[in-house]
Amino acid sequence: MKTWASIKSIFMHADGVDWMLMGLGLIGAVGEGFITPIIFFITGLLLNDIGGSFIDGTFMTAISEKIVAMLYVASASWVICFLEGYCWTRTGERQAARMRERYLKAVLRQDVAYFDLNITSTSDVIATVSSDSLVIQDVLGEKLPNFLMNATAFVASYVVGFIMLWRLTLVGFPFIVLLLIPGLLYGRSLIGLSRKIREEYNEAGSIAEQAISLVRTVYAFGSETKLIAKFSVALQGSVKLGLRQGIVKGISLGSNSINYAIWGFMTWYGSRMVMYHGAKGGTIFAVIICITFGGASLGRGLSNLKCFSEAVVAGERITKNIKGEVHFNHVKFMYPSRPETPIFDDLCLRIPSGKTVALVGGSGSGKSTMISLLQRFYDPVAGEVLIDEVPINKLQVKWLRSQMGLVSQEPVLFATSINENILFGKEDASMDEVVEAAKASNAHTFISQFPQGYKTQVGERGVQMSGGQKQRIAIARAIIKSPKILLLDEATSALDSESERIVQEALDKASLGRTTIFIAHRLSTIRNADIICVVHNGRIVETGSHEELMENLDGHYTSLVRLQQMENEESDVNISVRVQGGQLSILSKDLKYTPKLSIDSGSNLLTKSSTDSNTPGLIPKDKKPPVPSFKRLMAMNRPEWKHALSGCSSAALYGAVQPIKSYITGSMVSVYFLTSHDEIREKTRIYVLAFVGLALFLFLISIVQHYCFAYMGEYLTKRIRENMLTKILTFEVNWFDEDENSNGAVCSTLAKEANLVRSLIGERLSLLVQTISGVAIACTLGLVIAWRLAIVMIAMQPVVVACFYIQRILLKSMSKKAIKAQDVTRKLAAEAVSNIRTIIAFSSQERILKLLERVQEGPRRESVRQSWLAWIVLGTSRSLLSCTTVLNYWYGGRLIADGKIVAKEFFEMFMIFVSTGRAIADAGTMTTDLAKGSDAVASVFAVLDRCTTIEPEDPNGYLPGKIKGLIRFVNVDFAYPTRPNVVILKKESRPLL
Repeated sequence: MKTWASIKSIFMHADGVDWMLMGLGLIGAVGEGFITPIIFFITGLLLNDIGGSFIDGTFMTAISEKIVAMLYVASASWVICFLEGYCWTRTGERQAARMRERYLKAVLRQDVAYFDLNITSTSDVIATVSSDSLVIQDVLGEKLPNFLMNATAFVASYVVGFIMLWRLTLVGFPFIVLLLIPGLLYGRSLIGLSRKIREEYNEAGSIAEQAISLVRTVYAFGSETKLIAKFSVALQGSVKLGLRQGIVKGISLGSNSINYAIWGFMTWYGSRMVMYHGAKGGTIFAVIICITFGGASLGRGLSNLKCFSEAVVAGERITKNIKGEVHFNHVKFMYPSRPETPIFDDLCLRIPSGKTVALVGGSGSGKSTMISLLQRFYDPVAGEVLIDEVPINKLQVKWLRSQMGLVSQEPVLFATSINENILFGKEDASMDEVVEAAKASNAHTFISQFPQGYKTQVGERGVQMSGGQKQRIAIARAIIKSPKILLLDEATSALDSESERIVQEALDKASLGRTTIFIAHRLSTIRNADIICVVHNGRIVETGSHEELMENLDGHYTSLVRLQQMENEESDVNISVRVQGGQLSILSKDLKYTPKLSIDSGSNLLTKSSTDSNTPGLIPKDKKPPVPSFKRLMAMNRPEWKHALSGCSSAALYGAVQPIKSYITGSMVSVYFLTSHDEIREKTRIYVLAFVGLALFLFLISIVQHYCFAYMGEYLTKRIRENMLTKILTFEVNWFDEDENSNGAVCSTLAKEANLVRSLIGERLSLLVQTISGVAIACTLGLVIAWRLAIVMIAMQPVVVACFYIQRILLKSMSKKAIKAQDVTRKLAAEAVSNIRTIIAFSSQERILKLLERVQEGPRRESVRQSWLAWIVLGTSRSLLSCTTVLNYWYGGRLIADGKIVAKEFFEMFMIFVSTGRAIADAGTMTTDLAKGSDAVASVFAVLDRCTTIEPEDPNGYLPGKIKGLIRFVNVDFAYPTRPNVVILKKESRPLL
């Protein structure tokens, strides 16, 4: 029941339209499953006509009848294939988009304590919105219909077998158990391994997320090397689990070679049916190939269990959200993440309505915690917080927070326009209200100076704005909602004296008629409060006005005022000393000023570095990313060259087995038409031993192949992630200010792109080598056996390859659109979780969700349009595959009728090129992964090849021996790269101390 509940979580986001699409897609998948067994049925009848070798006037007529029937089936396959592909692709995109929206909505419902207790919550949300939704979309759009088609093919094959020759089918039916057990064990093992791999990477992802989100701090302390080393160690656990997964996959897929042994047994039993029951050779072949094809279909279907297991893990993760139930008890509070450290033990404070109250006290005394409790970010362990004598736990949380306006100590802005940021305070506000709020906060003047005015982008977390500008925008956001309670946490701390004065006047006006609670340290701000509350060790130790508290010469407030006055006087003295002495007194004695490097020379060096460099910064948005270099990608795998050699050799041998087996099969079919029973027995014995030998060889080769490619893929993935993070942590800060390089987007790239590259190397390269080897050997054998028929058969293969190539181009374009929508979603999710306090304070959850819906609309429309075209081409390619088989039948029959070849040669050629066509078709199924993988490779190298404009370890940089620490600006011009038209400094020349 638990497993079924997990599987249901994959479909929990479907609506009526999705169920209709899945119903139509189910019809298409089931129909496609019946196509091949029906073709086998017709093939058996056709081979009976050819093997009889009665060349008369009715020979070509009988063959033509079978060919016309196959053409009808090919036409039906076009419709069925389109129906299957389009419907499942569309519902996969729809449900994944709805899942991302609902998950983000559920996350935004959590209280702040949830994020305090889950220190990796930001990286978890990014991974869930990107990787987990992508897994579920992949399962619904591709893997599930593939599974349904193969399961239907398995059932249909046995139905056709029973119709044609029930004795032989009945004998082969028990072998199903041998096929089910490896697949079930494979799926069960992978469910646990997928979960463990995900958990292992989450630890590394959390390290990367913290490094990128705090990149300025990382650069300031030079912590890049330490963080990268920590990241590398955290990745090693997922590498070991990936190697184990490769071995499990090799054993499971290798066990499918039991089909060869089954074929050997059925071949032997078929010969007895021919000798003693009068069965025809074509019928024997059709039944055996139906049985083995059914088994192979079952194996292919079970191979999708890896994806299903990953989707189940993703579904469980998405639905795993706290319900938000809280429990109130009595008076007491400590943070959930630090239960052993009480913040408040017996806090008692009454704030009259309409009064302005200042909270003062030392750092860590609990001032900001009081505001958090009032907003119900947390619930007290004991006691109550009341508004108008009503406990706030009885009030609707959203309504409660809508009555409050917050301006925090560190203003948080979102990576959107100034207008959108102010509207977070009041979603339905008019533009006039936005402007009035900006004017009241002294922000309108500087906003109007920007070329785009209120549409100016502030950058991720507001990095494009100065500290004072961010603070004033945050104040406007609080003022616009006309709150009943105004909460100010060091609201003017980032402003200069003049701006502070003007903004403080605006705040004084905003405070009229409402209760205002503010935290401040500056005496000029505190003294005008109606009530000053001194907080010490979690208690209110003094209350009163400035004058009343100053009367107590030994009081806490008086001590704080004296301490601040002393610090101000000392600061003035230090400034005077530094100006007159021309040096920094805090520097070590070992650092002495060296006249070799003046500020002018430094300026020239910087100018030269930035102007002479031939390396570009960000890839221009109007240019395409560089063509991915797979040769270079393989060069990154050079340390694993021994495993690469072993893996490619094993894959080549694995691919060679199929055409050899097909040659043996064709020869065996011709044996069924011999008249001598002794000759049938002798040749059957030889071919049976060959089948068993190939089965054992294939099993061993599969294990070696998948382990070697898993080794290559895992260590390449680890190396790519390390190199990317290392490179990213050398980029200049303004690179992180770009919208496409937000914290969420970069972390998602580390998680997703590396995984796609691993799939490209660990799985798709293996399949590619297999296909090339099999096709090369098949063509060689065909030319040796019957060159005329071989040339025609070979000439048809490029048509099939061309269809799949066109499909690859279309799917690549679709992949870009899907990735664009997911990148925007990841970015919004990362910002929402990182800034959860601000979102909760302004009750802006719905606004975030509306932004999400808006940005996904364009990519969604484009995806619908391209899905039609992509699956029309895919349906055409499948039909052409059947048509080429029909042409081969007709031409082979004509050559037999003209005496150019004999039936035995036709059987051998037919079997060889049927397997070749199937191999090419199987290789064509990886076009989706190739489209995604090539984009991932281009994305990886775009990061690795980018040269930073401020190289932290430039070997040509000047290394002064000793410095005094004198800093001067000489004719400095500066504008932020994202706003080059807004000059921040112009011809600035002044000493900095």
